[in-house]
Amino acid sequence: MKKLLLALMGVVMSMGLFAQPLNPVKWTYSVKETSATEAVLEFKAKLDAGWHLYSQYTDPNGPLAIVFEFTPSSDYQLVGKVQEPKPHEEMDEIFGCVVKSFTGTVLFRQKVKRISEKDFTVKGIVSYQLCNDGSCIAPEDHDFSFKVSGAKADELDELNDIDPADMLALAEVTEVADQPDTVAAVSNIDTKTEEPATQKKGQSLLVIFLLAVLGGILTMFTPCVFPMIPMTVNFFMHNSDNKRKNRRQAWMFGFSIVFLFAVMGAILALIFGPEALYFIGTHWIPNLLFFVIFFIFALSFFGLFEIKMPEKWINSSDEQADKGGWLAPFFIALTTVLVSFSCTGPILGAALVGLTTSSTDRWVSLVTMLGFGIGFAAPFTLLAMFPQALKNMKSGSWLNTVKVSFAFLELAFGLKFLQMADLYCNWGLLPRDIYLALWIVIFGMLGFYLLGKLRFKGDDEVKEISTLRLFLAIADLAFVVWMIPGLWGAPLKGLSGFLPPQSSQEFDIERIVSENTPNVSANTLQVGKLPADRKYADKLHVPLGFEAFFDLDEAKAYARQQGKPVFIDFTGKTCANCREMEHYVWTDPEVKRLLNDEFVMCSLYADENTIQLPEEEWVTDDKGHVLKTLGRRNLNYQKTEFNMNAQPYYVIVNADGKVLTEQNYKYDRDVQKFVKWLNEGIQNNK
Repeated sequence: MKKLLLALMGVVMSMGLFAQPLNPVKWTYSVKETSATEAVLEFKAKLDAGWHLYSQYTDPNGPLAIVFEFTPSSDYQLVGKVQEPKPHEEMDEIFGCVVKSFTGTVLFRQKVKRISEKDFTVKGIVSYQLCNDGSCIAPEDHDFSFKVSGAKADELDELNDIDPADMLALAEVTEVADQPDTVAAVSNIDTKTEEPATQKKGQSLLVIFLLAVLGGILTMFTPCVFPMIPMTVNFFMHNSDNKRKNRRQAWMFGFSIVFLFAVMGAILALIFGPEALYFIGTHWIPNLLFFVIFFIFALSFFGLFEIKMPEKWINSSDEQADKGGWLAPFFIALTTVLVSFSCTGPILGAALVGLTTSSTDRWVSLVTMLGFGIGFAAPFTLLAMFPQALKNMKSGSWLNTVKVSFAFLELAFGLKFLQMADLYCNWGLLPRDIYLALWIVIFGMLGFYLLGKLRFKGDDEVKEISTLRLFLAIADLAFVVWMIPGLWGAPLKGLSGFLPPQSSQEFDIERIVSENTPNVSANTLQVGKLPADRKYADKLHVPLGFEAFFDLDEAKAYARQQGKPVFIDFTGKTCANCREMEHYVWTDPEVKRLLNDEFVMCSLYADENTIQLPEEEWVTDDKGHVLKTLGRRNLNYQKTEFNMNAQPYYVIVNADGKVLTEQNYKYDRDVQKFVKWLNEGIQNNK
């Protein structure tokens, strides 16, 4: 009997816990005094396993960033912005951008200058979005409060004695530190986060290293590197009759090349810290500069001009190599690096730009340069060890083919940086369809070039196509054909990290059909059924092929007229899991038929806080906060009515608001399960 009672108590307790809204983060606040007039406010967020929140500096096209808002006060002054640890970065296919997030325990810090001699309180609001593998929680306003001791009187007296002009200069410095493109440093503070991303970070650097090694090896097949191999290797093989000594010098030569590249990488690593890399990856100025660099490199590879190191540097290094001795291999390596720069420079520059803008790891440039140096030095060193292999090496026009092929690639990938600058400044220069058209033309011309239909400076006439060249042309032209449907709105998910957002596409055939074709078959598109003047339809949208209300009262009134149940979709603009359900479940033909034919759909955005409600529609939550935006009102409705604050979340109700299913539906990509749940709501409504 006792065991039975304990079991029943456990069931009741678990049911109570299950009904509670999700709260996977616990906040604690503390204050550290760093000087007589300054203090640091510490926000510590402890996240449950599997949950993550997003950086303040997340991509505008990605999920919602965490935001700190401080209540203005004459007792203190903010110094810089809120400091955050280095986030984990990962390319998200749903958002089509790099997403920056935190897991585990995260520490945020805000430096303040204490102006009041009396103790005071710093108050404000923090809002954020939380997600795991199955749910997202729309941001709410969470109050925070810090009790801060007043500044010391003697220090305040010194502060009050400062000339007003100096105070104005101090204010200007603080204003500059508050700009979103910079991260103001908090002195004597070690900013860390407890996140289980160390292994992924190591794996990422290993992948970068291996790609850099491959890039270094590929430079061997360029016109200004390949001919140097026999000349350089012959120097070691014929410089002395001592073969053992020659091999040692060959190893010295190889290590010298790696050393030279590693030193350059270390210098770049010290210059480009995480903050600089973040600025480089997001701001329009460096992205526009990188596009220009790629464009110049492409013109160089096309043969318009040649990028060279100064002749003085090359001649000086060559003279040192002629003196012989054990330093000779080092100067030969230096000469090799300088002479080959016209070919290695564009490739290495492209690699550095691409990798440093996709990662905020300080050491990515060192890893890249080290790997590139190893790949570049390996052919020279190995051929010096095995000189008989030189007999089979023949140069020719094929080297120029490799260089020109690189030119096409540099031109195509340079457009990525131009579109990043375009998105940042909203210029509208490169919408998705224009970008795709340029890629199709560039890669199409590359395919014709590989088939010998185009010729550039240095090319011989192509009389026969080798098997390798043929298959490369087939792969390239197949890629071109695969991209063509993107001109009419095909998603092209494999290129989501390179393409501009789908919303920038001017000509999207599915959108055009949905806007101009009334009452198309339910298995394709279902449009034109709902009133065009329904609330917020001009600002909010559902996936193509569906129509929905965005106000629940309107949806219920229409459902009463039609005699149908209401499918409530609690969603969010930045909810990745919501997009996954739409992409993988809603697109199923049976699901689409049921949603379009049997339900009145109502999408309630829980994170749409840019739409202000009229005063008569304001609501007050259980904490006494007045909710004035559409998103906060929708989220409050979800919490109060269904004890749930995560999205996606689906509820089926009748026209009177009565729930029609035994359980509501959360994130689950099982299509058959979703169909069964929809049919349950339909049957219970009848």
